[in-house]
Amino acid sequence: MCGIAGLLDPARATSGDELRAIAMTMADALQHRGPDDVGAWADPAAGVAFGHRRLAIIDVSSEGHQPMEDASGRYTITFNGEVYNYRELRRTLEGGGARFRGSSDTEVLLAAIARWGLEKTLDKANGMWAFGLWDSHAARLHLVRDRLGEKPLYYGHAGGHFVFASELKALRAHPGFRGTIDRSALSVFFRRAYVPGPRSIYVETLKLPPGSALTLGADDVTRLPEPCSYWSLTDVAARARADPFEGTVDDAAEELSGLLGEAVAMRAHADVPLGAFLSGGIDSSIVVALMQAHSNRQVRTFTVGMPTAALDEASHARAVATHLGTEHVELFLQPQDAIGLVPRLSSIYDEPFADPSQIPTALVCQLARRHVTVGLSGDGGDEVFGGYNRYVLGPWAWRRAGSLPRAVRHRLAHVLTGLSPSAWDALVGRALPLLPRRLRVRQPGDKVHKLALVLQVSDERGVYESLAGHWSDPAALVLGGAEPADPPENEAWHLGGADLAERMMLADQLGTLPEDMLVKVDRSSMASSLEARVPLLDHRIVEFSWRLPLDLKIRDGQGKWILQRVLHRHVPSALVERPKAGFDPPIATWLRGPLRAWATDLLEPRRLRQEGFLEPQLVQQAWAEHQAGRRNWDYRLWTVLMFQAWLGEQ
Repeated sequence: MCGIAGLLDPARATSGDELRAIAMTMADALQHRGPDDVGAWADPAAGVAFGHRRLAIIDVSSEGHQPMEDASGRYTITFNGEVYNYRELRRTLEGGGARFRGSSDTEVLLAAIARWGLEKTLDKANGMWAFGLWDSHAARLHLVRDRLGEKPLYYGHAGGHFVFASELKALRAHPGFRGTIDRSALSVFFRRAYVPGPRSIYVETLKLPPGSALTLGADDVTRLPEPCSYWSLTDVAARARADPFEGTVDDAAEELSGLLGEAVAMRAHADVPLGAFLSGGIDSSIVVALMQAHSNRQVRTFTVGMPTAALDEASHARAVATHLGTEHVELFLQPQDAIGLVPRLSSIYDEPFADPSQIPTALVCQLARRHVTVGLSGDGGDEVFGGYNRYVLGPWAWRRAGSLPRAVRHRLAHVLTGLSPSAWDALVGRALPLLPRRLRVRQPGDKVHKLALVLQVSDERGVYESLAGHWSDPAALVLGGAEPADPPENEAWHLGGADLAERMMLADQLGTLPEDMLVKVDRSSMASSLEARVPLLDHRIVEFSWRLPLDLKIRDGQGKWILQRVLHRHVPSALVERPKAGFDPPIATWLRGPLRAWATDLLEPRRLRQEGFLEPQLVQQAWAEHQAGRRNWDYRLWTVLMFQAWLGEQ
């Protein structure tokens, strides 16, 4: 795991020393991603330079130093990530006569590209990556990102140069970079709480989409070519519908168990200490169970406990850890922890990012880094196997309300929002034992208010937007802003013959997964120089999940059904079966208490008017309603606060 950076000068007017100096400056902005080694390489005749910061995981010796050239000298690479099946690829290459200096996966990747070409190598490789590859024979630069988007890669223009890097802070370190805030990107941020690719928060920069490669030479810098896809999630979903899994439930569980075991075993190899995050939920528990099953030593596990009993899962994690026999470490989150971390969030995430679970995620990564250098995570299970409540509640509500006259739905929505979320919590809490399983959710008041939004939409896509979104009219909030018409999840609504839940899952895999969940994991872990690996996003597992019928993923109002069948081979159902809970701290309460002064300063109307990005009246209305307890606007307000904090750092 590393930090990468590079530049291409189409005029070839920059000296070698200056190219290396700029590349080194950019790379040094990523020191947290790679504290173990630093390197820079330049070819002044071609006008290209790479920088690299290394976190040594595989082959910690100097033979793993980057940027790295292949044996022939044709290819040079700056690589971030891991090729998990590199040992298998190495054996194949050695069988064809290849020889290696060291034992790093980067050297194997270079040799594979030299032998098979880039496209065939990407097809054979299993892992996570973002890299820049210079082909000196063709004088072409290739930028490549992994299939699901686990590793980040930004690119754009700065002072006449083409530039790329793992994070925006490295691009800002280029002396010619000028960051102009993209108000369209800002508008969609307030709906999603993240900036969806391929846009970034800056007009001058883009994000390389998952599963794609961008190839360019000096003549392409001014007008950049479009990235080309080498693996398409949309195509995977479409092909799966033409080739569904036709075995029994036991057959499906057996095949999934084998894939999960392979994925975990591949990611449990490192030349440094390794552990796992454990919440006690289905996803993290199955990862830890399989790690422990494949290990002859105690697996180290880490969890963060919440200060609110309704949100805390530490006891569940402890019970699973005890059952599996792991070496378990806990950290209990307190308001002062958040207060201490909040000022650093804008630096950690580099562009506006407002998933509140960023706080405990960053803290559990800090905790883990005291003990290990690599941590396995259970992320991805919700999106891939149907774990979010919205996949159940959205279709359920739309089937019952979609055919009602709009006036009736609006009237019913008004009734539902007549009670505050806390009042609904108290009311539903008394009736909880009588409710069907699919309606037993935590924080039901917030869910009821979300349901009210569903009642006001006109189609299935509106159902998803109302359940997954935050500000319902961002264009009114952002001055001079308008949402772009091409968010990455657009393709989900054209998946032929799919159920609404399946379309929602594809939308999340195209959008929320790479732009929210994986950003959170990558930035939180790398801020602590910790490598996070995500076994449930092995592309073979994702491809297999799409071949499974929906009722093996969501059954009787219960998501991740088939995943639980596999987990129960290792962990008793009583330890993991409970209502779905997120990893969010009690932001609503903190904004009325220990974070109130900090928030009040950032939301001050005169400050908002001077900055000129947000409509002060809408912000103040949400703030006043939240403080009075009439509405729970914690998510809406958190998006504003994270943008304001980020803006103050610019």
